[in-house]
Amino acid sequence: MIKSLYTRVVLTFLVSVIGGTIIAFFVATWIFKDKLNENLKITLLDFGQDIVRLYEVLPLSEAEKFLSGMKQLNSYHVRIYDETGRFQSYGPLNGHKTSTVTMEHIKKVINGEVTAIHATATETNFLGLPLKTEMGTKAMFIEPLAPSSSFLITWVLNFLAYSLTAGSLIILIAAMFLIRPIKKLTIATKRIAAGDFNVELNIKQKGEIGTLARSFEEMMHDLQQLEQMRREFVSNVSHEVQSPLTSISGYAIALKQEDIGVNERRRFLDIIIAEADRMSKMSNSLLKLSLLESQTQQLQLVTLRLDEQIRRVIVAIQPQWSARSIRFELDLRAVTLTGDHDQLNQVWTNLLGNSIKFSKEGDIIEVSVKQNNNHAIVRISDNGIGISPEDQKRIFERFFKADRSHSRKYDGSGMGLAIAKQIVSLHHGDIQVESEIGRGTTFIVTLPITPVVNS
Repeated sequence: MIKSLYTRVVLTFLVSVIGGTIIAFFVATWIFKDKLNENLKITLLDFGQDIVRLYEVLPLSEAEKFLSGMKQLNSYHVRIYDETGRFQSYGPLNGHKTSTVTMEHIKKVINGEVTAIHATATETNFLGLPLKTEMGTKAMFIEPLAPSSSFLITWVLNFLAYSLTAGSLIILIAAMFLIRPIKKLTIATKRIAAGDFNVELNIKQKGEIGTLARSFEEMMHDLQQLEQMRREFVSNVSHEVQSPLTSISGYAIALKQEDIGVNERRRFLDIIIAEADRMSKMSNSLLKLSLLESQTQQLQLVTLRLDEQIRRVIVAIQPQWSARSIRFELDLRAVTLTGDHDQLNQVWTNLLGNSIKFSKEGDIIEVSVKQNNNHAIVRISDNGIGISPEDQKRIFERFFKADRSHSRKYDGSGMGLAIAKQIVSLHHGDIQVESEIGRGTTFIVTLPITPVVNS
């Protein structure tokens, strides 16, 4: 099997040129065969009528002399038969094999009939006309001196050879320009596979090759972003894991001291337990987000009252907001939709927990639910520290913390919003954020009333 695209393109062209030329030759011959015969008959008839008029106006001897000197005899051969079958020929044959004339043909022509005789496989057409002379009516047969079959074969072979040579040179040059961008793509693929994403293709072509190049550049850009996200993810995981591990290791070493008091020992143990619990929650969040992104966790769709679900979540997390004297203002319209109860419960828990965490003592959090056509819209607004416009673009990335200067004050793994966005996406919904530094943040969740079931 030929693996080289260059070779396959060249061979395909050559086969197409040769086959197409041969087919076109025979098809054209077949289509125009009748027309060629008709044109030939008209030409022969015109020449024959000229000779007939010549014999009508000139004496026999002068007419024969005039006929013998005609230049047309280089292209036509003339034979004049009497009624006994004897004939006189005019014009050189130059190796041309004359057609056979039968007595039946001669009688028909002498009787005044213009006879067009078609060629056999090896003969050419010829035409018979009656010729009135001083010696009586004779039969004149005119035959074109067509090129021999060997000449025709030679001509066809030469035509094919020249066509093949010219076509080969053209396709060789054209294939070089066709294959060049593909070679660039191949080299770029190897560089990307080696981890080098700084590749410039510089392919200006349009059409399929240009489209392939644009798609390749987009893929390269996406891979570069994925690689950057992978590095950031590894860095974030290392950082998030290193902090609790350092605390656990340090306090575990401190517990080995014999002179520490009971209360201090209990405090150390509480810290170790808290850090271990923090690592456990982070691990569970990572696992949950991984399952959601891979879509291996199917939605368990049920019909639920969205307003009642959010009200229950607020009651469930009361210890978080009541301890800081935070109040809720609710505008919960009755909205029924189809969704995964537990997953949506996680969304509201994460968003409300985020608003509570960044709100000040005694702040108010506004929550509204309403229906707009075939969509439910949930708005959760707080008056907290807010999010900068730059950070709003990345707020739903895993491990991203908008207010990094407060990362110790506001505890969390930075995956709550990423999980919420993924769950909303699985429900074919959308989540957006509106925020100003120092003036609070609003999360807007839009969900279809009846989402498309995942396949």
